[in-house]
Amino acid sequence: MSYGKKLTLGLQHMFAMFGATVLVPVITGLSMSATLLFAGIGTLLFHLCTKMKVPAFLGSSFAFLGGYASVVQMGMANGLTQAQALPYACIGVFCAGLIYFIVAALFKMFGPKRVMRYFPPIVTGPIIIAIGLTLSGSAISSCSSNWWIALLAIAIVIICNIWGKGMIKIIPILLGIVGSYLVAACFGMCDFSPVKDAAWIGMPVKWQNTALSVFSNPDWGLVVAAIIAIVPISIATMMEHIGDVCAISSTVGENFIEDPGLHRTLFGDGLATAVASMFGAPANTTYGENTGVLNLTRVYDPGIIRIAAVFAIVLSFCPKFSAMISCMPAATIGGVSLVLYGMISAVGVRNIVENQVDFKASRNVIIAALILVLAIGIKYGANDALDLGFTSLSGLAVAALVGVILNAILPGKDYEFGINPQGDTSVELSGKAEKH
Repeated sequence: MSYGKKLTLGLQHMFAMFGATVLVPVITGLSMSATLLFAGIGTLLFHLCTKMKVPAFLGSSFAFLGGYASVVQMGMANGLTQAQALPYACIGVFCAGLIYFIVAALFKMFGPKRVMRYFPPIVTGPIIIAIGLTLSGSAISSCSSNWWIALLAIAIVIICNIWGKGMIKIIPILLGIVGSYLVAACFGMCDFSPVKDAAWIGMPVKWQNTALSVFSNPDWGLVVAAIIAIVPISIATMMEHIGDVCAISSTVGENFIEDPGLHRTLFGDGLATAVASMFGAPANTTYGENTGVLNLTRVYDPGIIRIAAVFAIVLSFCPKFSAMISCMPAATIGGVSLVLYGMISAVGVRNIVENQVDFKASRNVIIAALILVLAIGIKYGANDALDLGFTSLSGLAVAALVGVILNAILPGKDYEFGINPQGDTSVELSGKAEKH
């Protein structure tokens, strides 16, 4: 394949991940430039860890949005601004990345079957559902600024995803953002003065946005609270990671679970997340959008993914581009967020259904019920968190801890990883392998 074709395919992969990746910093307030920089760097680190074999792109993870929001609210209650509180959330995400290392080591030592028994679908499914539901309130608030623009974004996403062909079907989120943004701009709803003032070239990372900046004058109580609130979310993101790796294996027709192995892919994902969060960027995760591009083009060369990563790194050094994104109407973000948050919950439902979780068993009903009620009830309660005196726990953190503990101690465990590959990962593994 010529270099021109490789560059074109690399650019396509960058655009496939672009819509969702830039949406996370827009929602959270994290640096847009740092996000693009460490999406690229994280992808390259992942490829190094996986022996350059897995054609995966790592972009911003939506699973941690609730954690960021929770820590920011705790920080603002302590008198901090959003910008001052976000680095504390990044410390929590950094520690979540370290959990990947521990689980990767466990996978290497004991194999996936023995480790996954502690994270069955009756725990991970409801947690994933709760992630989407607890985020829904912020999406509605953003939509309320202009429902017509929000509905336009939703309509574009749905139309492109259901009836779109080729690349249009792969990037409905990006098209929804661009389409509603352009309409809002045409009706004078956007102030582009920051774009005019921004430089064309600049450094993507600022010291005050990094997790390291916290330690110049730390609030240790908030540091501990951020870690407790965010680390349990890694349970759900690791389940997502396993599903993504299986989906890539199915698409390419190679068993990446065995070679280079889940221990390597988990380590690479955790390393990318830890490094990104340390410098004020969102957590990273393997992107299904890029798996869709692999399936569309039938070109599985991991080198093309690395070209996309380089494109992202180059774009991160353009502050004018970041300013353009920051001028986006809140309603546009709200519209696409409604779809994305709903999709997160739908993935959790799919995880439960495809594993045929037995809800006739009282233990399963109790575990699922407590996870959902605790996550949503604490989130939308009077204090938005569970006050333990020495710290506060987000609803998601409480729900995840309760779910894992109850599953471990209640009798009647019937889940065994590896018996139902489609259920374990919520993807079909057999079709592509049979063709090869």
